[in-house]
Amino acid sequence: MSPDTPPTILTVFFDFRRIARGTRAEVLDQLRRRDDPGPYLVFDDQTGAQLDLDLRELPDPEAEHRDEAPRGVGRPKLGVVAREVTLLPRHWDWLGRQPGGASVALRKLVDEARRVHADRDVVRAARETTYRVMTAIAGNLPGFEEATRALFAGEEQRFGHLIEPWPADLRAYLQELSAPGWSHE
Repeated sequence: MSPDTPPTILTVFFDFRRIARGTRAEVLDQLRRRDDPGPYLVFDDQTGAQLDLDLRELPDPEAEHRDEAPRGVGRPKLGVVAREVTLLPRHWDWLGRQPGGASVALRKLVDEARRVHADRDVVRAARETTYRVMTAIAGNLPGFEEATRALFAGEEQRFGHLIEPWPADLRAYLQELSAPGWSHE
């Protein structure tokens, strides 16, 4: 994790109640103080990915700052990590003719695409994050399929109406996760 990257924030549900939120160490500490039996559903707020936490883990403040990517070829002090890219020969030929070579050309192309498509990427990420959480925790709730359709159709009011009967903590969390997707349209 780079110094500019905020720590990963996790949200934990027991049944449909939000019972913990914070960094991994904070969440582990909060869960250790609880006396309910679990199971807990733990979500990464950024991606909506469901995580498994081992409550026997001791909080490790340094763990939030460790880079989990394997170190290999590249410039580690600059955060450069070598990865494989598969392109057709004509793509490699074009990249080879660009000033600065293939790496510089690819970085420029990626930066330009990120700039041009930033709003669209925010909308897509918010919807995918919300969908992951909905699927994990709300798949059996009434109106799930219609709420999913409304989410991906960009119908904010309809989405809100469809999840209105759902438990309050879950509804609030889904509205929070989906909010960036509505504000960029």
